[in-house]
This record gives sequence, C-alpha cells and structure tokens, in this order.
Amino acid sequence: MTRWRWAFCALVFLAPPAMAADRAATLRASLDKAVPAALAKTGVPSVSIADVEGGRVVLTAAYGEQSRGVPASPATLYNLASLTKPITAETVLRLAGEGALSLDEPMAPVWTDPDIAKDERRALLTPRLSLSHQTGFPNWRRQTGGVLTFKFTPGQGVGYSGEGYEYLRAFVEKKTGTGLEAWAQTLVFKPVGMSATAYTRKPWFEGRIATPTAKDGTALPPEIADTALASDLVYATAGDYAKFLVSVMDHRGLADGLDRDRRTIQASTRAKSCAKSPTCPDDVGFGLGWEVFRFKDKVALLHTGRDKGVATFAYLVPSTRQGAVILTNGDGGLDLVLPVLEALGADAEFVVALRALED
Repeated sequence: MTRWRWAFCALVFLAPPAMAADRAATLRASLDKAVPAALAKTGVPSVSIADVEGGRVVLTAAYGEQSRGVPASPATLYNLASLTKPITAETVLRLAGEGALSLDEPMAPVWTDPDIAKDERRALLTPRLSLSHQTGFPNWRRQTGGVLTFKFTPGQGVGYSGEGYEYLRAFVEKKTGTGLEAWAQTLVFKPVGMSATAYTRKPWFEGRIATPTAKDGTALPPEIADTALASDLVYATAGDYAKFLVSVMDHRGLADGLDRDRRTIQASTRAKSCAKSPTCPDDVGFGLGWEVFRFKDKVALLHTGRDKGVATFAYLVPSTRQGAVILTNGDGGLDLVLPVLEALGADAEFVVALRALED
C-alpha cells in the first residue's frame, strides 16, 4: 500500500464549530476507511473529493498520488472532462439572464458551420437545443468522417453531443464579440470565488496537475487547451467545483425562470436509460447543462466526465442542498463513485437510482 499514500484531508466548514468538527471527523473516518481500498482495487492513482451539505462546502479531501511520488492534495488540479459542460451552460444561462442572448433564438443568422451551410435544418438550431443535446449532431464530427452532419432533425430526438456545445460556443463568441473563457471568468468564476478553475493553460497549473493514467497504469500526457472548449478540458480543484455546485443550488445570478429551465428535463431519456432497470426515477433526461433525475418530490442534477486516463463526477440535490464532487486521474475512476457517495452518506434515493442504472 506504499504506492497509495494519501494527503491529509483539508476540511472547510461554515457551520457552528462544534457541529462542524463532529461532522468533519465522521466524514473523514468514513472516507479513510473506504477510499484507500477502493483506489487499490480500481488501480486509480488518486481521487479528490468535495462534499456539500446544507448548501455549504463542508469537506475537501484528497487521497493517492497526483503523479508518481507526489501525493494528491485538495490543491491538485484535475481535467474536468465533460464536467466542463455545466460550467459552460451556466455561463450561457447568465448571459441569457442579462439579455445578451435568448435560449430560443435561431443561431443561424449569427453562426453557421460551413459543413452544414447548405442544410436547411441549420435554421432550427438554438442555444436551448445545444445545452440539452437535441441538436442532432454526433458527439464528435470525427465519428462522421470529419464532417459535421445531422443524425436527426434538431429538436426531434436526443443525442449527447460535444459538437453541440462547440457550436454554441462559436455562436456566443460571434454574437457577443467576447470569448467564452472571458465570459465564464466574469459571470461565474469571479462571483462564485472559483480561483483555481480555468479553460486554458495558466502559469499556476505548474506542478499541480493530476497525471492521467490508463487502466494498465501507464501515465499519459495531460491534455491542456490553449483555446477554450465549451465541452471539455477545464481544469479545477474539487473544492472549486463544489463552490460551483453551491451557486447552482442558490441559483445565484439567475432569474427564477432560468433556474427552473435548468432543472427541468428538456429531453427525456427514460425509455432508454431505464429499459433494464426495475428501480428508476420518475423521469431521466437532459436539462440545461445537466442530466436530471426527477423523483416525486425532488430532482437531482448530475454530470460525468471521461477523457483518456480521467474520470469525473458531480451531483447536487437542490431541495436538500446536498451534493458532491469526485475527480480522478484514472480510467477506472467512475468505479469509485458509489463507494465514495456511500461513505459520504449521499442522498439515499439518488444513490439507489444511480446504482440501479449502472447495473
């Protein structure tokens, strides 16, 4: 177990001191018992965890090694992979709240990708369809011979698409004359206090990045963007992303209508997601930037991320003000999600549904 050295947990509480200390001790003991064994079992080098309870970040913790011989810490930066998408969505929603754009305006008058310039269906594309994976685009155009094409008419189906988010980025940047990262910094990172999050390479990345790791233990070179992507490659700490979860719970910077839209299923995937599951939420699908589980009296928002040697996860339940962030630098990182959520005492109904869908 010498390879699986882990850093001391950094504990941050905003609750009354005695209560905070008791809860910190309980959570840390639970994680200390569960996480090292889970890392060893999955072959994942490290995990960084942040827990949110009562609408507050109550704990940040790191276990394992961010690179060979270097312990992970709460300051370690992880490639968020597709956890980038909720941040991009939040930026777009805040732009919509300020009147800079409309979620339902056609994007074609501002931006049309040359690959679909002769396809009349381009006129149907809107920011809402991009945010809820209803554009009809493949996940990546490399899957369609390097040419962007429609797999279905926009708004007439659902299909997870990074291309849809990149299309939206181009639209936003052309419409506003300002880059996505600059908008995210102004509208999300600074107001939320996310000082360790960035879309593109920064000097303060040096010595802090968790090395991506293949299943066989091979270290992979980190992918770092020099031009902002809407769908991938934001780097952040778990603690910073947990601050973001709290801001979403508080619908900070958003009018009530946009907050309701964000947590409303825009495109249901229940028929497919629950086809083999006897235990399933009342509905499952894509909201605006998040996947949404709808139960009778509450909703849970979640997202996962996967790149080579990287796996990430975050969820929140606005009504109970509970959530968690799990960032890893290993291909098997998603196998840590359920053990970590159980150790944290995560929302029981959500965990049952998540386990059933994974099975």
